[in-house]
Amino acid sequence: MAKRNNSILSFSDALKDFVETNKLDKGLDKVNVRDAWAKLMGNGVNNYTSNIELKFGTLYVQLSSSVLREELSYGKNKIVKMLNEELGKEVIKNVVLR
Repeated sequence: MAKRNNSILSFSDALKDFVETNKLDKGLDKVNVRDAWAKLMGNGVNNYTSNIELKFGTLYVQLSSSVLREELSYGKNKIVKMLNEELGKEVIKNVVLR
């Protein structure tokens, strides 16, 4: 049986400890990337976004508009920088627009 720790932890510290202990960081990053994309890109881009997937530091974004895909391809580095700033750590290294 695990020993009880008598020190008082804040809820956020306890939650961070739980996430680290159970190695849930990568799964949470996938969810947080989707939320960050929706927040930063706005409704105009989100209406044409059909799928967002994070694999090994590469963000794959499936778009239903070829015109939008071409426009976003010019600002890939800026998109990576904005998303990483929103997430608070460097999760994304590259963006692939499909």
